[in-house]
Amino acid sequence: MTDTKSSGMIRHQANSECFSAQNLDRLKATMYEMNVKAGDHLFWEGDPADKLYYVKSGSVRITKDSGDGKHFILYTHGEGDLFGQLDPFQASLHSFNAEALEDSVIGFIQQKDLDTLLWQHGDLAVEFMKWMGLIHRMTQTKFRDLMMFGKPGALCSTLIRLCNSYGEKQGDAIRITRKVTNTELAEMIGSTRESVNRMLSDLKKADVVTLEGGYTIVKDLSYLRDICQCENCPLDMCRI
Repeated sequence: MTDTKSSGMIRHQANSECFSAQNLDRLKATMYEMNVKAGDHLFWEGDPADKLYYVKSGSVRITKDSGDGKHFILYTHGEGDLFGQLDPFQASLHSFNAEALEDSVIGFIQQKDLDTLLWQHGDLAVEFMKWMGLIHRMTQTKFRDLMMFGKPGALCSTLIRLCNSYGEKQGDAIRITRKVTNTELAEMIGSTRESVNRMLSDLKKADVVTLEGGYTIVKDLSYLRDICQCENCPLDMCRI
């Protein structure tokens, strides 16, 4: 885990950092812009997947619905993040939902325009492949934690990711500056709120985490790392 110089904030890595400044400008120049209200959806599962999205301001979460009415939170994207489902198949459909968590400004690129950019600029195509690889690794590691280390491992991994994305150093502890409910945590790891309540209670008894004013304080990061057998992934991968 890496600290910033003076603010005490742990650096939030936007996945657009896979791109050089020149190529990011090329992408931005091709974007259209839309304003999205909190609670509105950019797309639903089953909609045509023909755009790449970029968060100019605000935040968006990506979810997956189950057949029994539950949903699983896969990602939370913030300013500077690229997201979208682009693949080589014709008439591809979204496998997930995208919902604005707050009033947001979103840029989007039509797939045909992106294809032209990638054809014109080989260096951008290489960086785009690296970005797609990063997203794949992020998804892979999340499911690895859930499948190999069960719900406790998935919860510990999620708390580490929250520290990397929203952490603020407080002495030896880390304060997660985004309020996250137990219901949200449950949706992030495919569990129930009651199970998360019990697991957090165990972590509090072990003096690993505590709550202050609705914010989670992680007091023993190494304990969480041991539970999920943390592989010390790069910060731009180990995030929400």
